[in-house]
Amino acid sequence: MDEVERLAREVVRRLRDEGPAGEPPGRGIPVTVSARHVHTSRSVLDALFGEVFELKKLRDLGQPGEFASEQTVTLVGRSMRSIEGVRVLGPVRGYTQVELSRTDAFRLGLDLPTRRSGDLAGSEPITIVGPAGTVVLREGAIRATRHIHMTERDAEVQRVKDGDLVRVRFAGPRALVLENVLIRVDRNAALELHLDTDDANAAEVRAPMTVEILR
Repeated sequence: MDEVERLAREVVRRLRDEGPAGEPPGRGIPVTVSARHVHTSRSVLDALFGEVFELKKLRDLGQPGEFASEQTVTLVGRSMRSIEGVRVLGPVRGYTQVELSRTDAFRLGLDLPTRRSGDLAGSEPITIVGPAGTVVLREGAIRATRHIHMTERDAEVQRVKDGDLVRVRFAGPRALVLENVLIRVDRNAALELHLDTDDANAAEVRAPMTVEILR
């Protein structure tokens, strides 16, 4: 981890613990931008990279135990156009899911549903190309629902519960309000708002940055 990344992570940690100036501790919610990426099952990982392949960690992500791997794949959609260099995230999951933005969908010729992670029934088909093989998914490509990870303690502070849909406000020259932001409560979660690149660009997100839930 270089010095710039280390300092950025330290600022985000302080924002989680202390809150931004003028706000009660813990009320500011750090924003994380999720670029296009792939979660794989064990069988799909083997098909793409070879039997009993293990992902190699590139860097840790904000949620405990999750990481960006060194491995990337190519995605091919209905348009027969492709996007190369799409990061595979770890650890291995029980299902394979491709998370894309609306802009990505236009390129690949897909009509992505907006879904919570793991809700893949009826989602878009996509082809994943790895160095050892190709996997054609009948479903699995989505645009992830905007969501906030938090612990039960965070939920108490924010006065929300798991499954709630809330609004969040972004300050600044491109100030806006995003609606239908899903609350995801887990005992091991780190407090973070996850946005795709389209939403982040609309709000001119610059890390580190925090938002607040509107009451």
